[in-house]
Amino acid sequence: MSVTKDKWNGYEGYSWRVVCYYENWKGERRRHDKRGFRTKREAQEYEHEFLAKMSKDIHMNFETFVSIYMDDMRPQIKESTMATKENMVNLHILPYFRKLDLCDITSTDILQWQNELLIKRDDNGRAYSETYLRSIQNQLHAIFNHAYKYYDLPKNPCLSIKKMGKSNAQEMNFWTKEEYLRFIETMKSKPISFYAFEILYWTGIRSGELLALTREDFDLEKKELTINKTYQVVKGEEMITSPKTEKSNRTISLPKFLCDEMEEFFDSIYKLQPKARLFQLSKSYLHHEMDRGAKESGVKRIRIHDLRHSACALLIELGYAPIQIAERLGHENATITERYAHLYPTVQTDMASRLDEINK
Repeated sequence: MSVTKDKWNGYEGYSWRVVCYYENWKGERRRHDKRGFRTKREAQEYEHEFLAKMSKDIHMNFETFVSIYMDDMRPQIKESTMATKENMVNLHILPYFRKLDLCDITSTDILQWQNELLIKRDDNGRAYSETYLRSIQNQLHAIFNHAYKYYDLPKNPCLSIKKMGKSNAQEMNFWTKEEYLRFIETMKSKPISFYAFEILYWTGIRSGELLALTREDFDLEKKELTINKTYQVVKGEEMITSPKTEKSNRTISLPKFLCDEMEEFFDSIYKLQPKARLFQLSKSYLHHEMDRGAKESGVKRIRIHDLRHSACALLIELGYAPIQIAERLGHENATITERYAHLYPTVQTDMASRLDEINK
């Protein structure tokens, strides 16, 4: 190992150079040469972190390990998921733990980090949502768990304290069928919005799945819609990727009235290409239209994703079993669907009425 002065054209006068040796994952000895450091200290710090990274030494700093973790995870997950992970780690985790050694981070450090996030407010004085806090917590837990499972960290310090946030929002907003029908009346002034919301509500597909739809995904004779892709914007780049999960690949049976509406929609598009996106809109456009429609119709404002909740709740109210609904919505299992069972306001009343009937 060597840190030496180096006469190099990159800077005026002398810079510093690192030359060191390490063993790769095959046990082969390799030489590493890095030059251009402004100070001896900077070169020594680089050498220390590089050798720690190559030897998987848990005494490396947290930021160095995060780079290893990201490299390990990148081939394992979708690009969009990776972008979300990187954004969350860079914004909320690295600023606090960056220069601490991986093996020295304690449960107390994590508790103090939690407290900082819990009291943080945006420009409008709003705190992070419970579900967002839980997502941040899960990212930190995943990093330490990776170090524990694969890099011999003695324990995951996250396990000693309570997780912040909640995995699911306490309340699920949704529209009843009557509320939706009031809302959709206001969309008729903009046909593209009308057809988009009709598909979202009556099929329960995700907004990304809607924005990826093409003409060839519809078989109007069989009254079927095939879901096999999703639209996403990753780091400013539009892309069509595989759906969220394996179960998201599915074929949905369509009601006749929706097939008729889609046929009208297709006929209205000049020289419609079978593989072209039908809804060349942005998610922000859908949010804006949701704002407009809720205001004009007088119904409560819900999120775009809450239309999926609404579709699920309606199917439960119509008497379909969770496992049947899960298949239609592309849920991984029926347990997810069962979370929606409490949403429809008539369900508990109907139960009480039926109990009255059998007790007469």
